[in-house]
Amino acid sequence: MLDHWVSSMAGEGALARLREYLGELRPPARALLAAGLERALARGDQMVGAAFILEELRRGLRGAADGPIAPRARRPQRMFCEPLSPFLINQTGRYLGRVSRASLDPIWKWLCRDVVPAEAKGYVDEVERLLLIDDLAAAEQACRTFQDVVVERLREMQVGAKDDKTMRRLATQIGLNDGGENLRDIYTILRSRDALAVVASRLPPAIGNLTEHQLGNVKALLDSPVGCHPDVFVYALIVVMSRLAAPWQLIRLAVRAANSDAATRIAQTPYALAIDLVVAEIERAIAIMRAALEAGRRAQVVPLIKEIHDAARALHTELDLSGDHPWARKLGAARGEAAMLLKREIEAIPERVRQLLRARSGAEAGTPLDAAEVADTEAALDLFGACRTRAPELALSEAARRVDSELQTFFDNGMQTLLDGLRTAPVTERAGRQSQVDAAVRFCAKLFGAEYAALLSKAAGVAAKGEVRVVRA
Repeated sequence: MLDHWVSSMAGEGALARLREYLGELRPPARALLAAGLERALARGDQMVGAAFILEELRRGLRGAADGPIAPRARRPQRMFCEPLSPFLINQTGRYLGRVSRASLDPIWKWLCRDVVPAEAKGYVDEVERLLLIDDLAAAEQACRTFQDVVVERLREMQVGAKDDKTMRRLATQIGLNDGGENLRDIYTILRSRDALAVVASRLPPAIGNLTEHQLGNVKALLDSPVGCHPDVFVYALIVVMSRLAAPWQLIRLAVRAANSDAATRIAQTPYALAIDLVVAEIERAIAIMRAALEAGRRAQVVPLIKEIHDAARALHTELDLSGDHPWARKLGAARGEAAMLLKREIEAIPERVRQLLRARSGAEAGTPLDAAEVADTEAALDLFGACRTRAPELALSEAARRVDSELQTFFDNGMQTLLDGLRTAPVTERAGRQSQVDAAVRFCAKLFGAEYAALLSKAAGVAAKGEVRVVRA
C-alpha cells in the first residue's frame, strides 16, 4: 500500500505532505515506524519510498530531545564485518594493516557464492529471523559461529600465507586487483577478533598525549600475551593509533621499546611497525589530499595539511633518521609528492584573485561577482594560509614566499583602485563594484588578519557613500 501511494502521488506533491505528516509524529511513534521499516528491509522487501521515509524519520529523531534514536538494522553482512571497523579506509590501494571499504562487498559475495555457500545461506536466514524477533544476543552468537567457519575455510585455502601466486588467484576470483591482500587482512582480523577486542577494551576511549604514565600502560598492554602475538601486533597498534589525538605519537612507543631514537635501533624491534604505520598514514593523507584537490574540495585539504606536517615533523624531531635509512627515503618521497600537489595549487591563487578583482567595464562592471567563485577563492586562501604557516616542513618555503609577495603587492597597489572605483561608480555599476570590494575585504581577512580587514571595511563604507554619478541618456 505504501508502495502504491508513494509512487502514484509523488508527482502531485505528496512527498511534501508526507514529510509534514511524519514531522508531526511523536518520537516514540517515529522510532516504532522506523524499526518496522528496517525489519522489512532486512527481510528483503522492496518498498518504494522506504529510504525517503526512513531519512525523514531519522531526521526528526535526531532533532528530538524527548525521544529515542531508532537503531539502524544490523543486517547479516554488516554484523559479519563489524570486527573490521577500526581498520577500514575509504581509499583503494594497499596500506599496512588496513582494509579497503570498497573490497567488503565483493569479498562478501565471493564468500557466499564460492567459499561457504550453504553455511552463508543458513547464517543469513538465521540472523534475519533472530533480528525480526529482536534476539540480538542470539544473532551475535550466530555471527561469531559463522565467522569461525569462514576463518577455518580460509585457513584451509592458505589465505594467510604470504604467497604472491595465491594472492593473484584470489584477486581474480574476487574480481579486485587487491582483493587477495584485503582478504588476507580480513582473515587475520577475524581470526584475532577476541584478542583485538581485549586490547580495545583496555585502552582509554581517547588519549590526548601519549607520554609517561599512558605510554607505559599502553606498551605494557601491547607487550602482554594478548597484544604481542605476531598476527595481532600490527592491528593492535592501529587500535592504539585510533585512540590517539595525534596519530604520529605512535612513534613514542617505538622509541621507548628501543630505548633509543635511532632509526637503526628501532628497526631491529617489533615496534618498527609503529614507524611503518605513521609513514603509511602520511602516504594515505597525501592520497586523500590529491583526490580532494582534483575534486575541488579545498576545505577538506586544510586539516590534511596539518596532519601531514605534524607527522613529518615528528618523524624528524622524535627520531634520528640520519643516514640513508628507508624511512628517511619514504618520508622524503612523501614530502616531495605533497609539495608538488600544494605548490601547483597555491601558485594559481594570485591569478585567481586578479581575475576576480580586475578592473571591469561595460555591462560586466555592474554585475556582482559569483558568490560560489568568491567562496572557492576564500577556500584557496585558507589552503594557502595553512601552507604558509607550515612551509618549511612541507618543502614549500620558496613557493609560499613568492605567492605571498605577489598577493601583498597586488593588494598594496590595487585596493585603493577598487575603493576609488566604488566611490565614483555610476548607479548602474555600484552593485558590481561593491561586490568586488567586499570580496577584497574577505580575501584580506584571510591573508592579513581580521584587524587589517576591519580597516578596509571602514574605508569601503566611506567609499560607498561617495560621489554617485548618474548616467544620462
